[in-house]
Formats: sequence, C-alpha cells, structure tokens
Amino acid sequence: MSSLKRVKNILPAVLSIAFALMAWQLIVQWTQLPRFILPAPVDVWSRFLKALMDGSLLYHTGITLVEIVLGLLVGITFATITGYALAKSRSLEKVLSPYLVASQAIPVVAIAPLLVIWLGDGILSKVVICALIVFFPVLVNTVVGIRAVPAALYDMMHSIRATRLQILMKLEVPASLPVLLGGLRIGATLSVIGAIVGELVDAEQGLGFLLQLGDFQYDTSMVFVAVFMLIALALFLYGVVTLLERKFLKWQS
Repeated sequence: MSSLKRVKNILPAVLSIAFALMAWQLIVQWTQLPRFILPAPVDVWSRFLKALMDGSLLYHTGITLVEIVLGLLVGITFATITGYALAKSRSLEKVLSPYLVASQAIPVVAIAPLLVIWLGDGILSKVVICALIVFFPVLVNTVVGIRAVPAALYDMMHSIRATRLQILMKLEVPASLPVLLGGLRIGATLSVIGAIVGELVDAEQGLGFLLQLGDFQYDTSMVFVAVFMLIALALFLYGVVTLLERKFLKWQS
C-alpha cells in the first residue's frame, strides 16, 4: 500500500477526532462547568502525562490487558470447542441450547459479584467474567461457520478418503474462517467490557480501579484517561483481529 493511500485511509479518522476535540473544547468554554464535572481536553492530556510519568497508568493498563488476553483465550477456546460440537450434533444442540440461551438472559453484571465471592477478588474472577462475555458470540459464529460449509465439499473430501482431522484442517477451518474471525472481532471488543465489569465489582488494580479511584476523588480527568485507555485497548485488539483476517483471508481479495 502506497503512502498516499495510507494517508487517505486514516485521514477521515484523524479529522473526526480533531472535530470531536474541538467540539469538546467549545462545550467546556460555553458551559463554564467546573473541572470536576467536565474537564477540558488539555486537562485530560495533562493528567494522562502525569499518570504516564509516575508509572501508575502503564501498571494498571498492563493488569487489565492481561485479564483481557487470558479471558479471550479461555472464552475463545471453550466457545470454539463447544460450537463445533453443537454444529456437528443436532441432538447435543437441543440439549444445551436452552441453557445457553438462558445464560444470555442473565446480565454478567448481575452475577459478577457472585463470581468474585466464589473465585476471590484476584485475577481469576476477572478472567472468568471476561470469558463469559466472549463465549456466546464466538460460539454462535462457530456454529454458523461450520454449518455453512457446502455439503458438496464434504462429499469431495470423503471421495478422496480424507480423515476426520484432514476434513477439519483442510476444509472446515478454512471454509468457516471468515465467520469465525467475524465472531472474534465481536469477542475482542466485548472482552474489554468483561474485564472492567470484574474490576468495578472488586479490585485494587487495573483500569477499573482507576475509574473508581478517579470517581471517589472527584478526579474526573483521571476517569477520562482510564476511559480513553479502555477505548485504546479495544481498538488495539480489534486491529489485531483485522490483521489476522488480512493474513489468513488473502484468498478472498
């Protein structure tokens, strides 16, 4: 990709961010609200630099990132295994579907305090909460992706006497990969929510802790810093999945 094309691709995003910052600054000047209610962009930037220099921002961001990555790995692993089993067995789907659907009717926020009580206030409860939020969208996309593989391709694989493992690796995974990666995109962004829900319930470290600390101390600039770091983490994870799609789905272009 040429440099000019890269600039054209990122220019709309840069302009939209610049417009949002200008609008934010104008709102602050027009309303004359105190800093603890609505800080100006320069105040948030100053707080960001202060937290960055004293090391607290990087430390707490690292804690949250570890929880997110572990939760993603656990959630994706169990979701793909369960989703594949459901896709291959209608009877198993009939047995498990009511429980899976019922689990989505209960907000994770509602059961997060119970998970913290059962699993402790350490990293384990946050990872489990994160995995639970990631689980369902990845599961659904796995089922849809596997069932979307054309029956004619299975017949072809059987005609050349392919093994079960060969069918999985040479047919099912490549054919369903676009749908699977689509589910991973959703899971990657939702994983950030899962980690923060766990930290807001009970934590002494992580970006959720910084959010609560800023709220209790009326340090609204710190709240904004933590929120923007969460957005940055979500964008980073989304970008990683996008790069994976470009790498493994070159054949679609």
